Amino acid sequence: MTGELFSPLHLRSGQVLKNRIAKAAMEENMAGDGQLPDEQLFTLYRQWAAGGTGLLITGNVMVHAEALTGPAGVVLDEHAPLKPFAEWAEAGKSGGGKIWMQINHPGRQVASDMPGVVWGPSDIGVSLGKHSSRFGKPTAMTAQQIEETVTRYAVTAHRAEKAGFDGVEIHAAHGYLLSQFLSPLVNKRTDRWGGPLENRARMLLDIVSAVRAAVSPSFAVAVKLNSADFQRGGFDAEDARQVIEMLEPLGVDLVELSGGSYESPAMTGRSTDTRTQAREAYFLDLAKDLVTTSPIPLMLTGGITRRATAQKVLDSGVAVIGMGTALAVTPDLPDRWRGGREADRRMRPVTWSDKALASAASMAQVRHQMRRLARGSSTRPGTHPALALVAEQRKQRTALRRYRTWLAKPRGARA
Repeated sequence: MTGELFSPLHLRSGQVLKNRIAKAAMEENMAGDGQLPDEQLFTLYRQWAAGGTGLLITGNVMVHAEALTGPAGVVLDEHAPLKPFAEWAEAGKSGGGKIWMQINHPGRQVASDMPGVVWGPSDIGVSLGKHSSRFGKPTAMTAQQIEETVTRYAVTAHRAEKAGFDGVEIHAAHGYLLSQFLSPLVNKRTDRWGGPLENRARMLLDIVSAVRAAVSPSFAVAVKLNSADFQRGGFDAEDARQVIEMLEPLGVDLVELSGGSYESPAMTGRSTDTRTQAREAYFLDLAKDLVTTSPIPLMLTGGITRRATAQKVLDSGVAVIGMGTALAVTPDLPDRWRGGREADRRMRPVTWSDKALASAASMAQVRHQMRRLARGSSTRPGTHPALALVAEQRKQRTALRRYRTWLAKPRGARA
């Protein structure tokens, strides 16, 4: 899979990415009225599309209206109108690249003040010490709820294709529902969805199969998977290797490797000097082992900010370089690399000792940059993380009131 950064990549579905650089999913939490994409997201994705990225992967699009990762989450279910999504897809493809929709269910990672449902494979809640009360107490899903959720993913994928997206990425990382089923620490079921890895992976595999059957052969289907959960006794690199092998017969085009969860936020990295190679490409060591056996092209995300680092990752055998924060700060970074330039600004580091709070502040900083881009403004990566976090909390309170009102409407009246 070794190749030049700006060489095309041919995928199993027949789809061709124009280069090896992808904008990885970042949860925008910027839905407009009706939990739908609006001009903010269209403007944001036009900015990224114009910057030379070969693939744009959207932030979380939720498959279940009653289960959101945040109150301003976008929902694409059977009731959502497709026109706003068609505009989003068009914006994402305006620079000649591809756009895939990341589709997700939060499972137990739902804030305690959110309406709706909090589900998990078991009734084990999120453990964050003094911050644990921030999340709702989950109930273990029934067999019927599992099967209905599988169907929801297929419906969302089918509708994403109808709206003009080029593919979907099924989110099975970062402690969300499918990651919870994969984790032996969270999944304590004794039925066909629990116990050995082949059972814990069953829901993911059923969803991939249902999605592949619901879309055309040329529509890309990808999976985001933790290389490890970074929790003792949790999902590890050997589990990831086996799951990738299970996915291969199902027609998966690409597996994106990341890591961590809200309980162990490895996906945000540590706050150290970004020039230190050891703190770039967080999951490269794990990826190097997985790439030697993976029958599916791999994408690596986490801490890549410089072209030299991206090339090192590519040289290891990884097929696609995924970047999030770097593109939130510098949306034209791929074009800069092509011209021999690097980013001239980096995000202000969060050095707080409270990991959960630091992770929330880091995400708030990234959203602050995305919102500026969505307004057509330049980014301000030097914004203090505390200010970004306070501003984010205010926006979420407003969004929560709007979401509660929307969710209370009859299903047919929500659009």
